[in-house]
Amino acid sequence: MARKNLLKGLMDAPPAPPADEAPSRVDVAKPRYGSGAIGAVSQSISDLKSRAVQEIDPRMIDQGGLQDRLEENAGLAELTESIREYGQQVPVLLRPNPNDGERYQVVYGRRRVAALRELGQPVKALIRVLDDRAVILAQGQENTARRDLSFIEKVNFARQMQDMGYERKVICDALHVDKTLISRMLSVSDRIPEALIQAIGAAPSVGRDRWLKLADLLPRDKMQRAIDTAIGDTSDDRFEAVLTALTPRKPSAPRIDAPLTGADGTELGQLRRSGTKAVLTLNTKKANGFEDWLVENISELHHRWKTGRDE
Repeated sequence: MARKNLLKGLMDAPPAPPADEAPSRVDVAKPRYGSGAIGAVSQSISDLKSRAVQEIDPRMIDQGGLQDRLEENAGLAELTESIREYGQQVPVLLRPNPNDGERYQVVYGRRRVAALRELGQPVKALIRVLDDRAVILAQGQENTARRDLSFIEKVNFARQMQDMGYERKVICDALHVDKTLISRMLSVSDRIPEALIQAIGAAPSVGRDRWLKLADLLPRDKMQRAIDTAIGDTSDDRFEAVLTALTPRKPSAPRIDAPLTGADGTELGQLRRSGTKAVLTLNTKKANGFEDWLVENISELHHRWKTGRDE
């Protein structure tokens, strides 16, 4: 009886549509991985991928984030040779390029990517999906952890974040500094134009106080003159050249030349005074041994002069 009912049901069912004709609507239950055991497994796989080091063709990697180094190529040749000899020891961090799903962007590790591109070797990288804010935070915190950015490079990083509209707290978090220091850093960036910073460079030996001193000396109406004085083999040299050119020079003391006359009116020599020096020059022929007596009695003469002065 059950068999007969099954056959009747099959005969009463509407015919299936032809294979080349799509149904007007198909309701398909999509798998959901947001919760439960399947969701947990999916999330675990995603986490493992984000922690796994992958090898990426450097030609598929684009620049990303902010400019953190003022001298991008400084030391690049040495880094390239080190990687050639010892290999890449530390992976870089990449994210999928939001403008091209087939490519990647550097979050941090630009110089390592450049060195490996030069060597034609794959880049060992961690790949994470990050938004723009997370990229900048990761880049700033990684640079701070390595402690190899100079003060002015951190200033330049903070300036870029400020120009992009980030709040002070986000800038503090990115550079791992407090609000007071960020205020001073942004004060430097407000008073020293980017063109001069770029002309000087990273200046790794120059700290906050000397950059603030330069900002105090910088004449707004003679900015190009300051840029023109940024001359030197290294960025530290260029900073010193600009600071020296802007530092006011104390007027030199007038030079005084006066004759030294003996008791009988004979000119024994000459006094020459310039700056902090006074030089007595005696003509030994005319002094007739007085120069030796003066050396022997200089302490006594100075004592008599000092005693008379104190009375």
